Amino acid sequence: MTEELRIIRDQVRRFVEAEVVPNGEAWEADGMVPRPTLRAMGEIGLLGMRQPVEFGGAGLAAPASLVLAEELGRSTFGGFSATVLVHTDMASMHLSRYGSEAQKANYLPGICRGEIITALGVTEPGVGSDVAGLSTRALRQGDDYVLNGRKMFITNGVHANLYCIAACTDREVKGSRSITMFLVEAGTPGFSVGRQLDKHGWRCSDTAELVFEDCRVPAGNVLGEENKGFYAIMNNFQNERLVLSGLAVGEAGKALELTLDYLRDRQAFGAPLWEKQAIRQRLAMLSAQVEAARQMAYHTAWLDAEGRDCVREVSGLKAFSAEVANRVMYDCLQFHGGMGFMRESTIERMARDARVLPIGGGATEVMLEEVAKRL
Repeated sequence: MTEELRIIRDQVRRFVEAEVVPNGEAWEADGMVPRPTLRAMGEIGLLGMRQPVEFGGAGLAAPASLVLAEELGRSTFGGFSATVLVHTDMASMHLSRYGSEAQKANYLPGICRGEIITALGVTEPGVGSDVAGLSTRALRQGDDYVLNGRKMFITNGVHANLYCIAACTDREVKGSRSITMFLVEAGTPGFSVGRQLDKHGWRCSDTAELVFEDCRVPAGNVLGEENKGFYAIMNNFQNERLVLSGLAVGEAGKALELTLDYLRDRQAFGAPLWEKQAIRQRLAMLSAQVEAARQMAYHTAWLDAEGRDCVREVSGLKAFSAEVANRVMYDCLQFHGGMGFMRESTIERMARDARVLPIGGGATEVMLEEVAKRL
């Protein structure tokens, strides 16, 4: 935790307390984060920390993303956190890593300012973690590619301005060697939002099914190399899983804080609930697990910043932190009693939001297989 990272942490925390906590409930009801809020984040430099300096970013490494994710997790609004992190660390990173200079110059300044919000379209109705099995097709016709297919569970899918879309461009070869990434702007003919999805949690993130019906995309919108998109997706998964782990740590830590405050005030059987040894010890163990996840996360971010191979560490971290966060939420809701089951309770919302963490960005079972391959 360098001084630079402390400054970022404090800046994010101030923004969350001033802009997110007072308004998050209204965003939950609306099903989206207002775009002026995202532009305000861009104005103070929080949306471009990983982007190149020459295009308006700060040129920072993985630890900065981890600090951002952990502090967003402490907001208690997982949908807000997802909206931001998909933009900063999941979708736009494809552009900064693999885009041409012309593509970067065209889009990255607006992305850093929050004027262009991005989404990533990989998952399909029948394809989740099996990226090589995509069915969306992109066939070359002259100077264009024609896209046909559907994408599912796309965060920022309703209101994004720019989409990074994965499609199969060669039917004759194995899936992992036939995927290409494309930049598709909102409003492109043949591209539409099929429907906004109604989710268990992350209520204030707009999530959509996307539809491509003879959608023509210029060849100049190919993102990276043709038929190399699978490897780009796999590479960027490391960053996605790292920030989701930071989100899990932030959410779990905040849930413990809220629960400790509640237990010290809540009277039962003539004393605060905190006086019950069984409760104290369960929270103590959870606190140790959250700290273990936090230390593992920052070590893994350091490995990434050093350019070291850390697929095993990232995969293990993603599995561990997501499961820890859900254990924390389960017990914290339990210790809130009946109030924990009420929609007006912060811990109820946090428990719903955390449930997706062992699913999104790579299911726990898939993560453990990645670790097992490297044992």
